[in-house]
Amino acid sequence: MPIYEYVCQSCGSEFELLIRGEETPACPSCEGAELEKQFSLPRVHSEGRKQRSLDAAKKRDQSLGSERVRAQREYELNHDDH
Repeated sequence: MPIYEYVCQSCGSEFELLIRGEETPACPSCEGAELEKQFSLPRVHSEGRKQRSLDAAKKRDQSLGSERVRAQREYELNHDDH
């Protein structure tokens, strides 16, 4: 079941639709049937790209974790409830 991108010729709306079998698509804005199918590129996930994404996420999470630890320590130092 592919997802196609369309532009409505009646109202100019751009949208994506999941088309099943022999369904005829219609514009979700104006319900028009004069649609132009757009050329869309498939998304490719290579091992290199996947690894770069994982590395970036790990770095971001470590940075956020360090910030949380610093904030907690600062809070504890400034709110000494003895």
